[in-house]
Amino acid sequence: MADRTTQPHQVQVHTQHHYPTGGAFGRYEGGLKGGPHHQQGSGSGPSASKVLAVMTALPIGGTLLALAGITLAGTMIGLAITTPIFVICSPVLVPAALLIGFAVSAFLASGMAGLTGLTSLSWFARYLQQAGQGVGVGVPDSFEQAKRRMQDAAGYMGQKTKEVGQEIQRKSQDVKASDK
Repeated sequence: MADRTTQPHQVQVHTQHHYPTGGAFGRYEGGLKGGPHHQQGSGSGPSASKVLAVMTALPIGGTLLALAGITLAGTMIGLAITTPIFVICSPVLVPAALLIGFAVSAFLASGMAGLTGLTSLSWFARYLQQAGQGVGVGVPDSFEQAKRRMQDAAGYMGQKTKEVGQEIQRKSQDVKASDK
């Protein structure tokens, strides 16, 4: 510690840059991290981990960028070669693609219908098994309950229809009375 205080001080001169206030990035307040006004802790430059990260990321990024360029070039060449073939064969290819699409859709729909049917049968078998064991509501009770609900719903709809009809009749009589 004593050695640090006895050595002469070094002065570093930095030019000042003008950064605009406001704009797309908000207000500039005292420099950006890593910018010209950001001072390193010891003044010795970047740390070894940062240098290692850059040395690792640079070749990997460059390689990936080169592969992306090669892929783009190959795609464009392939498209340039195959476009005339597609145009010539389109009267055959378009119906074939539609047929394959419809076939796949039908296959998936039939699979879903079969799965739904199996699930329904499984549920009904389990329901009958529980009803036979006396667990829950029995089948005749649930049918009676469903029948009662249907009768209640029909009665409610009949009442609502009657009320709407009476309301329409009342309004028509009001209109006739106001016209006279």
